[in-house]
Amino acid sequence: MPIDPLTIEEESDRFSLERKVERAFYEAGKALRELRDRRLYRSTNVTFEEYCRDRFDFTRRRPYQLIEAAQIYDNLIDKCEEIVEVLPTKEGQVRPLSELDSAQQPLAWEAAVEQAGGKVPTGRIVKDVVQRMKDNNPKPITFQVGEICQIMTKDNPQLRGKGGCWCIISDIYKLSCQVHTWDNNYILRSENLKSLGYSLEECKQMENISIRMTMLHATGNLDEAALWVLNGLAKLTTPRLTDLEEKLLALLELEYGTGTFDS
Repeated sequence: MPIDPLTIEEESDRFSLERKVERAFYEAGKALRELRDRRLYRSTNVTFEEYCRDRFDFTRRRPYQLIEAAQIYDNLIDKCEEIVEVLPTKEGQVRPLSELDSAQQPLAWEAAVEQAGGKVPTGRIVKDVVQRMKDNNPKPITFQVGEICQIMTKDNPQLRGKGGCWCIISDIYKLSCQVHTWDNNYILRSENLKSLGYSLEECKQMENISIRMTMLHATGNLDEAALWVLNGLAKLTTPRLTDLEEKLLALLELEYGTGTFDS
């Protein structure tokens, strides 16, 4: 017997409040997406990452994890009709689903719920289900030469420190791609890459920025301050430089004598 039974109205309030707690990461992701897309941070900060660090004490990757989790949550709401009441309650439960395409995510979630006995599965259960799906269905290469992608480390020690950096697809093989960053080349599988969806013109703009950064790296004598600027530019989330970023890059080019290029 309940210690102190609730009234019908209280039961309704409890359910509503519990759903708000469960969906907290989802609401945060939606809010962050709007803050980013509308650039509502511009009155106080130059970049979205800087704003999230100052306002919410987030690491550079955290806001994007929440934004992506909200997108996946929307996908699950749309597709998981049979188990719509069993939805994620934490961002970590949906993070592994980011390794699958939108059509596979609901299938993986349903399998994880079933494995958890009809309850909300842990992140570990979801990760195991996702890994089995990936092993059975290798992800095809869908990228194109010249495309701009974001590097996803996915437990790849070769990519330590490169998580969130952008790169350019330079060659495509059967199960992997060769990519170029401002300071290195890598051969990566598709799960380590996420397309940024840039247009052809935007890709050319990013290629131009990459050339400028690579020429600076090729001088071989960059000091810590220069490396700090270039490592920051390596994590651009828009296909263009802000006025301040352009000035910093041009200043480095002047300092190291690598010349300037039209952006």
